[in-house]
Amino acid sequence: MAVNGAIPAESRRARGWSQGWWRGARRCASPNFGPRPPGTSIDLVVIHSISLPPGVYGGDDIERLFTNRLDADAHPYYERLRGLRVSAHFLIRRDGERVQFVSCDERAWHAGASQWRGRDGCNDWSIGVELEGLEAERFERAQYRSLATLLRALCRRYPVREVVGHEHVAPGRKADPGPGFDWALLQRRLATPTAAAALALPALG
Repeated sequence: MAVNGAIPAESRRARGWSQGWWRGARRCASPNFGPRPPGTSIDLVVIHSISLPPGVYGGDDIERLFTNRLDADAHPYYERLRGLRVSAHFLIRRDGERVQFVSCDERAWHAGASQWRGRDGCNDWSIGVELEGLEAERFERAQYRSLATLLRALCRRYPVREVVGHEHVAPGRKADPGPGFDWALLQRRLATPTAAAALALPALG
């Protein structure tokens, strides 16, 4: 209950959220998710990159992949994706549009075999964010702005402490978001008086 007009901390954290869905993103529900282990602290964000077909932007094939509607015969590359069941919590398109596929309260299938700081199975305790792009290419400024906004919202709702790349939690197996992702630029975007300013990012150099 509010005291003297004050808004309880839990109410402030939940503002803009409903059962793990954020109103700042377009909802496109994926069936590819599961429950997180009881008592899990959601304190990590894993950044990925994706484009379908590789290097082609703007279509709906990423959404089709995450919702099990991708036509494996539509492109030669898609044969390797036939029957694949994957998802992420969010996708950020080249123009900064945000799409959410899985409630952040649930476990999305994005990191695969992974480990961070001695903990296995990052899917259990992380939020997966896909950026539309290729590992070797640069990402758009609009994507960094959109990602920073999303991270601030996540930090208000969950005890997120670190942001890493897929390459950091699955080294040797994955290389995204890759050298085209500017961690220093993201750090500058987060350099505001918000909870997100305290996020730990991979070593910059």
